[in-house]
Amino acid sequence: MILSDTRILEEMEKGTIKISPYERECLGSNSYDVHLGTTLAVYKDEVLDAKKHNTIEYFEIPEEGFVLQPHIFYLGVTLEYTETHAQVPFLEGKSSTGRLGIDIHATAGKGDVGFCGNWTLEISCKQPVRIYPKMPIGQLIYFPVDGEIEVKYNQKKNAKYSGQPNRPIESMMWKNKF
Repeated sequence: MILSDTRILEEMEKGTIKISPYERECLGSNSYDVHLGTTLAVYKDEVLDAKKHNTIEYFEIPEEGFVLQPHIFYLGVTLEYTETHAQVPFLEGKSSTGRLGIDIHATAGKGDVGFCGNWTLEISCKQPVRIYPKMPIGQLIYFPVDGEIEVKYNQKKNAKYSGQPNRPIESMMWKNKF
């Protein structure tokens, strides 16, 4: 079951869903449209290592736009800061984004109850495409949770992505033990 627009508004009124900035026209019948922030990042090394802290370089998207290139993996961020305290948020691309050949996440479209922060986007494209800061990039949908949550994500001691800022965050896989 996915929350409807009225249920999303009710949850926002209760404080279990927070979206900032919030624009009423971005609320769909069962989703909320999010926008591309102003910062992108790319990894410094060509070969990434899952056991190593792979560092990234940040750059601002100019107002006149930036052309994404195929075979380059970009990290982006949503303009919106969100908090979800009683539902499971999912971030999906908008159909208009997909029809430009842009993927906004490689695998990490699901958030956890208790996620608080801006969403890091895992951006790739099929052919060169110009993107712009603050353009619509995706949509959040919310699923209710069945059962009591023992520990919310923002309360976990090992939550690697809690409180994400308004700039992309690199992989923290290297913090795992394997």
